[in-house]
Amino acid sequence: MIEAIAMMGGLGIIVGAGLAIASKVFYVYVDPQILAVEGVLPGANCGGCGYPGCSSNAEAVVQGKSGPNSCVAAGAETAEAIAAILGVSIEAKEPDIARPGCYFGTQDADLKYIYNGLNDCRAAALLNGGMKVCTIGCLGLGSCVRACPFDAIAMGPDNLPVVDAVKCTGCGTCERICPKHIINLSSVTRRIIREYKDDECTTPCQRACPAGIDIREYIRQISLGNYNRAVQVIKERNPFPAVIGRICPRPCEEECRRNFVDEPVAINYLKRFCADYERSSGDRIHPFKAPDTNRKVAVIGGGAEGLSAAFFAARIGHDITLYEATENLGGLLRTAIAPERLPEEVLQWDIDGILDMGVKAETGKALGSDITIGGLLGQGYETVFMATGGWDNRLSRLPGDAIEEMLPGCYLLIDLIKSDTGRSNRIAPGKDVAIIGGGKAGLEAAKICRDLGSESITVYFREPREKLAVNAIPVLEEMEEYDSIHVEFNTGISRLFGEGDRLEEIEVVDTRSGKRRTAKARNLFLAAGRFPEMIFYKRLLDTIGETEGTEGGPVSWIAVPPYKRPDQKGEKGVFARGDVITDYNAAIRAIGAGRRAAVSLHEIMYDIPMELDDNVLTPDSLIQDVDDVDSVAPTPRVIMPVANSRELAEAGELEKGFTEPMAIKESNRCLQCGLICYERSPHLVRSASPEEKKEAAA
Repeated sequence: MIEAIAMMGGLGIIVGAGLAIASKVFYVYVDPQILAVEGVLPGANCGGCGYPGCSSNAEAVVQGKSGPNSCVAAGAETAEAIAAILGVSIEAKEPDIARPGCYFGTQDADLKYIYNGLNDCRAAALLNGGMKVCTIGCLGLGSCVRACPFDAIAMGPDNLPVVDAVKCTGCGTCERICPKHIINLSSVTRRIIREYKDDECTTPCQRACPAGIDIREYIRQISLGNYNRAVQVIKERNPFPAVIGRICPRPCEEECRRNFVDEPVAINYLKRFCADYERSSGDRIHPFKAPDTNRKVAVIGGGAEGLSAAFFAARIGHDITLYEATENLGGLLRTAIAPERLPEEVLQWDIDGILDMGVKAETGKALGSDITIGGLLGQGYETVFMATGGWDNRLSRLPGDAIEEMLPGCYLLIDLIKSDTGRSNRIAPGKDVAIIGGGKAGLEAAKICRDLGSESITVYFREPREKLAVNAIPVLEEMEEYDSIHVEFNTGISRLFGEGDRLEEIEVVDTRSGKRRTAKARNLFLAAGRFPEMIFYKRLLDTIGETEGTEGGPVSWIAVPPYKRPDQKGEKGVFARGDVITDYNAAIRAIGAGRRAAVSLHEIMYDIPMELDDNVLTPDSLIQDVDDVDSVAPTPRVIMPVANSRELAEAGELEKGFTEPMAIKESNRCLQCGLICYERSPHLVRSASPEEKKEAAA
């Protein structure tokens, strides 16, 4: 007995020693911060944070790969507790919500395929792509419903998913599970940032709109009598509904599918009806706005583009101050359009709506004299966006002999040439000079700079040498005699570098290879006749968060253009093909440019690459479409009533606008299109024959 006890005791000692040694050999250190963060998380393991469970998310939070507010199953208290553990502060988290993007359910499809034994959308998608007629439409099998960990999705009577906004946490499970990408996370910022892609359901009118307004939806809301909601839908992409409703060239109506039957829907007049409804009510109808980020942004230029950029940046949550050189906001909208087409009170209504979103405006502040780029960055603005307009805007506010230096060290080429007339020399170029474009005039300007003492002058042409204008060839050959003048072809300017109010360097990009390099430049002369839209931000040192310059001293900065519109995404540098040279030929295009600028400055502040996806939608994208419509009854278009001479004298406006019955009648002409879907006239729809039904199901 004693021997057995001794043997068991000895065995226990050996096992204990082995375990002690193993604990040392196989010991895994766990960061106490990770354990602390995991202890705060709710343990739902729902995957909404993008990680397989709360443990993985806790590790990602501590490593800086995930934010303190990344848990979708927890509230603000959890985020604050995690931030306290990490010793950081957090911005208010903007809620995400799942949003379906398909309009016609399976019962409305022209052809219906029977997937015997399949009840999962992913499996059906693998079988012939899950295709009915539309290649991207909802398959209606409810995989998103079963996958939702919060029971926030149900299939509606039209066989399309319906999201419960109260239950939805924005975890993104449905987005990841859907093989057709028709249900996605949505938020104010996501909706502003997004560019349409070729694998989603867009309508022809929406694709043609330079601002990308959801035309189908706001017309649907009008037909339902929900005018407040219709205004909100319009303002998602257009802060000037009353203005655009009067002056837009209406490219959307050219693509309306009713053109295959009779006349396009009066899309723009319906927009005006909504805007007039808001004005007549006297109550502002605002789109949704994200929580405040407490990031300061300055916008320079109070025209359509600058006001639009300020509007969208404010909706993202940034603190916006807009500076305008004249005493009134509006730019050419105020000075170049006849009052009977655009009354001043209508313009002011829309401008006041933009300011009501939280945009602060300071008028009578000219860039280069009253304010400077370096000065604004030194005052705590994280980014500065410059949208000062084209040459036509300049002519409306400055005398003909005026010279402007809006960008540090940058002038218009025409100002240099004019200032050299009679050798008045009102511009004194520095040692290093760069000239962008201009053909013969650009080469002549290089000679002027040489005569004025510049030691190194480089002229950059985007085109190859063989495409240079014939009259510039003799001047180019003359340039080859000067050691101080250099000419480069197939090159553009992509970035500027400076300190305070001084330009120091430019980034030059090869338009063929995309290779980039820097070159010294104290002055930059622009042949385009306008200053480009540019975003300025502080240049960071290797130490994160530390900026160049001492306290109160000049700030080092970088300037970049906003990202290109989708159909020009491959172009490089400022004044590339597709960039605006004069002012915008339509205010609706300026609105689209303003949104892209707001997105660009947001991405710069959050260090998000300004890159468009490969499948971003462009006019050249290959997408499904129709070239005819079937079973649609002709319905006459409602005609906009026009004021007679007496009414014009009293009201001052040529077009009188739609009445409510007229708007309802016209909105009912809309076919409520999807990608290739559209509503048929019920009495014209022919039932499929038994043979056709059998063939479709086979």
